[in-house]
Amino acid sequence: MQSHIKKISAAGLLITLGIIFGDIGTSPLYVFKSIIGDRPITEDLVYGGISCVFWTLTLQTTFKYIVLTLEADNKGEGGIFSLYALVWRYRHWLFFPAILGAATLLADGIITPPISVASAIEGLGNVHGLEKVIVPGEPLTIGIVLGIISLLFFFQQFGTKIVGSSFGPIMLIWFSMIMILGLVQISQYPKILAAFNPYYAYNLLANYPKGFLLLGAVFLCTTGAEALYSDLGHCGKKNIQVSWLFVKIALIANYFGQAAWLLHSGKTSLGSLNPFYEIIPHSFLIPAIIIATLATIIASQALISGSFTLISEAVSLNFWPRITIKYPSDIRGQIYIPSINWILWAGCIAMMLYFKDSDSMAAAYGFSITVAMLMTTTLMFYFMKFVKKWPAWVITIILLVFLTVESSFFLANIAKLAQRWKFLIFEITIVFIMYIWYKARKITNRFLQFENIQPHIPDLLSLSKDISETKYATHLVYMTKANNPKNIEKRIIESILYKRPKRADIYWFVHIDRADDPYTMEYTVEEIVPDKIIRINLKLGFRVQPRINLFFKKVLCELATNNPRLDIHLADIRYVIIKRILSVENEFSLKEGFILNSYFTINNLAQSDKKAFGLDIADVSIENAPLVVTPIQNVPLIKAAF
Repeated sequence: MQSHIKKISAAGLLITLGIIFGDIGTSPLYVFKSIIGDRPITEDLVYGGISCVFWTLTLQTTFKYIVLTLEADNKGEGGIFSLYALVWRYRHWLFFPAILGAATLLADGIITPPISVASAIEGLGNVHGLEKVIVPGEPLTIGIVLGIISLLFFFQQFGTKIVGSSFGPIMLIWFSMIMILGLVQISQYPKILAAFNPYYAYNLLANYPKGFLLLGAVFLCTTGAEALYSDLGHCGKKNIQVSWLFVKIALIANYFGQAAWLLHSGKTSLGSLNPFYEIIPHSFLIPAIIIATLATIIASQALISGSFTLISEAVSLNFWPRITIKYPSDIRGQIYIPSINWILWAGCIAMMLYFKDSDSMAAAYGFSITVAMLMTTTLMFYFMKFVKKWPAWVITIILLVFLTVESSFFLANIAKLAQRWKFLIFEITIVFIMYIWYKARKITNRFLQFENIQPHIPDLLSLSKDISETKYATHLVYMTKANNPKNIEKRIIESILYKRPKRADIYWFVHIDRADDPYTMEYTVEEIVPDKIIRINLKLGFRVQPRINLFFKKVLCELATNNPRLDIHLADIRYVIIKRILSVENEFSLKEGFILNSYFTINNLAQSDKKAFGLDIADVSIENAPLVVTPIQNVPLIKAAF
């Protein structure tokens, strides 16, 4: 996004409505219906339920995320990996809450689209003449929802540049509509405003039969808060905080309006009715459902885009295998990841086919997000303590409040595992891949052997001048992990001098240093031997894809401008990638063997280094380098006696 969008302006606020608040903004479609369920409608239940919703939005969404967590911006970017990048150095184990939070956020991406879209489409059943046509859980209703979701995922590959400009106005209409609908109902039953008193929330949780478990339904009103933080970089903190004032008023008005209708309607039970649609005049029902459907599509789009960004960051931070990442438009930060797109699509389809209607999904929704919120709180503790350096008593109070609230939601949502245990497989798989990838990279990096490059310089220069050797390339480029510019991997030296001597006019060593801030793109050049052996240090933000061929050519052209002696023969650039393979000559412990075998199995399914480094159209040679972690000590081979 352009920087001006991050400044407070009418345009910035409008864009923020379209990007940030879709998930939390469409919650009124199903929250109150989920709270009431098949229970008798009583004042204790309605007053207590709406009071819980208000204080959840106030404590959890407003104070934790809008006020507190948005302070943890990483050069303007948010999200759990941005937060991790700020605090990872303070405790070595903080990678685990980061990957657990990321996995549960991705799980949210497979339930938000179906529950949101289904809630909107099921509203058509309230239209006169469609009561027996659009029935929740019936094949036609399921088919319409699946069709909308499938189209949404299909169009991801084209980006949102064209339709994205309409998101803000649509969400403005949506929030204005739900606010007006709610205020009309409140005017008919103003006594509902007494529910602002937290006593009613306490009374519900303490005295209502199984009242504590109702927190699982109440929690649905704040499920979009974590995604709100993840999208910080798109709009900026100030735009989010200011626009939230309008969004919260609209949400509270609608929730209170639904509660007011429940009490003055005279109904003793809800049955199949949805209070959201009951407060809409019948003459306005079809336009309202169209607006609701568009709002849920926008909410789903935000979750999908957030999932792409999350995986892109995971790749950069070495939590995820390298995969194909595309850029469907010139909008900064907008990416498309085909593999993740279709995995999420399959998850959404499976979710809809398994649960069939929004009520069943609501009964299973929330557990993943409570885990993500607890993980964010864990990382926020280290941010407040080490980065902000706030007083211990302030941090203690904040933690007591949020850990109490989130632990309560977590315990209430555990009951939902019975409905959604099969989908734990998705989260566990994501955590497993991230854990294996992170740990295996740590193990393999331990066995990287570095040597001082100085003793090898005479041999490199001699090889470069040796016309008896066939010329391998004008520019020979290796990727190096050596942080110290005086060092080089032993395997690179062996590749150039011994494996198959590679004569080149200029030897280049390119090193990538990942910056903690998101969009850094800088480079420095160190001439180890002028015009002969040169090292390029690329400093790239964790949201920047390493398109090495493009970057290298740019650096080469800029160097040639200042140095006429430098051969700028761009057609003769050759890259050598040294690929690690697991040697059979290893004796592992059970844990290391499992981690490394899993790592190399996943690696074989991942994107190649050639594509990952943006070298797919370049001249690249791949060399295998066996990895021996634990050499076999005793070989029980004996000479046979004749």
